[in-house]
Amino acid sequence: MTKTNIKICGLTREQDVRAVVEAGVEAVGFVFTDSPRRISISTAIRLIGCVPAHVLRVGLFLDQGKEEITRVIEAVPLDVLQFHGRETGQECEGFGLPWLKAVAMENAYSAVQAEREYPGAMGLLLDSHKAGQRGGSGKVFDWSISRPETKPIWLAGGLNVGNVGLAIRAVRPFAVDVSSGVESAPGIKDASRVREFVRAVRKAENSVVKGNE
Repeated sequence: MTKTNIKICGLTREQDVRAVVEAGVEAVGFVFTDSPRRISISTAIRLIGCVPAHVLRVGLFLDQGKEEITRVIEAVPLDVLQFHGRETGQECEGFGLPWLKAVAMENAYSAVQAEREYPGAMGLLLDSHKAGQRGGSGKVFDWSISRPETKPIWLAGGLNVGNVGLAIRAVRPFAVDVSSGVESAPGIKDASRVREFVRAVRKAENSVVKGNE
């Protein structure tokens, strides 16, 4: 098994950005849509100044117009866009940046259907489904249900230090994505929880490798 990448999403403070980078994550996420973790363009510029070049900078959007998204990406140096709404593949591709498509795992066909609808995505972010809510439910979904055939899996949905090892062993994702699972309050990351989460991911990687030997 190759290394499981780690993305910490919903960062709002400089000290939290520094803490997650120091912990050794591969990607950080910034929310630009309605959320307790939403940040302004000026805040995003300041936070991204704390992110080294080897860490992916991901911007999260949900059913926002092209002008609004363009305004963000022209001001904020993002590497990847992440779409959480009902955007079409054509809409996602219209910004000249790699992109992820979040998929609410309603049933066994959700991921396969999304893979067909979004062939240009660099990966699918599989998230839990809660009626009337897109993302951020803090709930896990059934990891045994059908997964994409070819797209890299970015696994989200209620992950924390207590279950991320099980998730990695069950799904073997390209990356895991966590927000509330390492927080003390919405948008406020707990540095000790972040470190524990990273350790749990690396421990799970090692156990999978040993199991395959």
